[in-house]
Amino acid sequence: MHKIAIGMLLIWIFGWNCHPQTRPAQIIRMKGSDTMFILASRWAESYMKIRPNISIYIEGGGTEQGIQALINGSIDICTASRPLKPNEVQQIARQYNKIGMSYLVARDALSIYLNPANPIKNLSLIQLKKIFKGEIKNWQELGGTDSEIQVLLRPPNSGTYLYFKEHVLDGENYREDSRIIPTTEAIVQEIDKNPDAIGFGGIAFGKMITHVKINDISPIEENIRNDMYPVIRYLYLYTVDTTTGQIKAFIDWILKDGQRLVQEVGYIPLWINY
Repeated sequence: MHKIAIGMLLIWIFGWNCHPQTRPAQIIRMKGSDTMFILASRWAESYMKIRPNISIYIEGGGTEQGIQALINGSIDICTASRPLKPNEVQQIARQYNKIGMSYLVARDALSIYLNPANPIKNLSLIQLKKIFKGEIKNWQELGGTDSEIQVLLRPPNSGTYLYFKEHVLDGENYREDSRIIPTTEAIVQEIDKNPDAIGFGGIAFGKMITHVKINDISPIEENIRNDMYPVIRYLYLYTVDTTTGQIKAFIDWILKDGQRLVQEVGYIPLWINY
């Protein structure tokens, strides 16, 4: 599996069944959410097999970087794990005299990751807020071992970082000594070897570690679809304007046939029957 460098990896996924003498009729550039990187890559790989005249670039780096790339015109589609901020909409409006287009493409839950050796399997939203603000600093306060809680975070340009801050911390600041880890995959790897660490990210990551319950509710598909799990979000695509041509065809495919890949990667498709 590929590894994403800190906000900078650029991959060019090319259709393997494209004739070597055939030049691609169109290039589609996507950039943004680390949470969506693997999913977007799977979409690109599958779509280019059925549309060999299309070449799709996928770049990670975080939702904020994707939105800025959309604003400056260097990409066609931004992948994002949060809604646009008002100031980002204003930037698009100033630049293009348009407010941008939003597409819901999948559902996700923010999972809380723990090492399987940690005896804690359930946390309340209040406890999570106190942990990530630094008001609870030892696992013993929660019924665990007498060891310091080590908080791992995505970088501030991550949509996941901002979403958790807004919806769990109520906009308050994270614990000052939290460790910033560049990607969700790297957070999972660190927690897998560190029993005292805690982090969060999409449900599609970290199958080998513990995804704890929040308020006694597991982050599973049924609970997400029924809006029972406390921290649920949508994953988005953004464009500057209403799409046409091959970009429209690609997004239309994502919203229909591409939903199968949403489920295969580990997120929740928009439709039960797709």
